[in-house]
Amino acid sequence: MYQERWNTVDRELLSERTRDGHHDDDRLPARSRSHPLLRGARHRPPLLISQSGEGDAGRSVDLVDHLTDAYTVITYDRRGLSRSTLDGPGRRVTMEEHADDVHRLLAEVTGEPAAMLGCSMGAAVGPHLALHHPGQLSTLIAHEPVAPRLLPPADRARHEAELADVQRLYRREGLAPALKVVVEVLGIDPAAPDAEPDLTPQPMTPDRIANFDFFLEHDFTAVIGDTLPVTGLASTGTRIVPAIGRTTPRTVFDHHCARELAGLLGTGLTEFPGGHNGNTTHPRAYAARLREVLRTPAVPREFVNSEGGTVRNPR
Repeated sequence: MYQERWNTVDRELLSERTRDGHHDDDRLPARSRSHPLLRGARHRPPLLISQSGEGDAGRSVDLVDHLTDAYTVITYDRRGLSRSTLDGPGRRVTMEEHADDVHRLLAEVTGEPAAMLGCSMGAAVGPHLALHHPGQLSTLIAHEPVAPRLLPPADRARHEAELADVQRLYRREGLAPALKVVVEVLGIDPAAPDAEPDLTPQPMTPDRIANFDFFLEHDFTAVIGDTLPVTGLASTGTRIVPAIGRTTPRTVFDHHCARELAGLLGTGLTEFPGGHNGNTTHPRAYAARLREVLRTPAVPREFVNSEGGTVRNPR
């Protein structure tokens, strides 16, 4: 369980007051377990960002900077990360609980359907929300979901075993060796960084290390034990957009998950700038692409690239 203490929303980050003559609505949530941060005036459409890996409410700061003129952007500390602490260190967490936290958060901050950008781990949370809380999400952009449940049985078992191996490596040798394998599994090449200039530094602080520890120890277990009924995704009322990074290798696990999600939905793959973490490495280009995708319906059974061209879905 969460601590009984509920965290107060940081009103200093709620919006850019009076930028266009509109003041923020005072009907803001007083308390939240997930410590949400809201930016952008309240009359704008709600957009929730569910981050990858160890990412907390501040991980997407550069991306959010390029979205607040058009959206009320909601970020949060996923259960177990940063200010969203658990009562006991041995307490397990499930994907259903992660989704229920987002459900409660959105119910507090908006009365209208929200768009959701889910990245990696966040993209595995979003389908649960779409299935179990119909009508709460208008659109879910699922960027390279870390969701073995989407894969055919043999591939699912192989990748679940791969994640379990990483978790055992972490327990045996620590964070640094485990992260080396994680970036390989996800197709991230730290030796060839590709990023926009002038990004907000994201140093490996003690808090970030603690978040990585929770991610590997608890969230990996949640992903491996996920019970998402994937066949129901095609009939949910939420528009689900399977997304991939332009530079993510087509052979890696997370790309396979996005491709299988597209197959389940009978829709296309939509390409975003950057790779698996394009939302943090290419925030300007990613924000521009995100706006475009949220404005434009998906092209069925086609692959929509980041230049706007389409080819057949590579399935």
